[in-house]
Amino acid sequence: MSHILIIDDDEHISGMLLEALTAEGYTISAAYSGTEALMLLSKEKPDLILLDLMLPGLSGEKLLPQIKDIPVIIVSAKADVTDKVELLLGGAADYITKPFDMQELLARIAVQLRKNSGNRDRAALSFCGITLNTDTHTVDVNGTEIKLTRTEYAILKLLMQNPEQVVAKLTILERISDDTPDCTEDSLKIHIHNLRRKLKAVTGKEYISAVWGIGFMLTEKS
Repeated sequence: MSHILIIDDDEHISGMLLEALTAEGYTISAAYSGTEALMLLSKEKPDLILLDLMLPGLSGEKLLPQIKDIPVIIVSAKADVTDKVELLLGGAADYITKPFDMQELLARIAVQLRKNSGNRDRAALSFCGITLNTDTHTVDVNGTEIKLTRTEYAILKLLMQNPEQVVAKLTILERISDDTPDCTEDSLKIHIHNLRRKLKAVTGKEYISAVWGIGFMLTEKS
């Protein structure tokens, strides 16, 4: 069953959520501050997080950007529309205002878990003999695993998510900035060159084409 992490400093609300979610068959962890939540997340990866905003120490707003690849439902007394919009644009999957109806929250949890389950099913990206596993961060070409740097992996992942499409250089730099903040437009060319060389060493094919003045495209060339 899915694992849910509750991050809320209100013991009454945490206890209520724990009881209701356990009754639904979920596995539950709880943290009562942002710092404690980070410690738990360094050791385990839940399937979904319920996040309060007004936490002691590290607030929910500051914690949210540090949570990667896990759907987060904000559960907060803050009802301002601007707050909701900013948090949803900032990475939250959903937002429910306290006090909330438990059945509504359970329904929202089920929706997010269903979406995330579909994402896990697509953990392996494939293109013309290249397979990239986003769970294990491994890449193989025609069954042969190739070793990529962190930056090369991030570039290839983005290109494989947009096959046969030109991805602008600035788009690549922006999208991989969380994983490789030191990559620049000049160094991007070097990383692309090395990535192209590693792929070609296995198949003899040029998979990455440069589109002059715009960016790069993943395509199959002999």
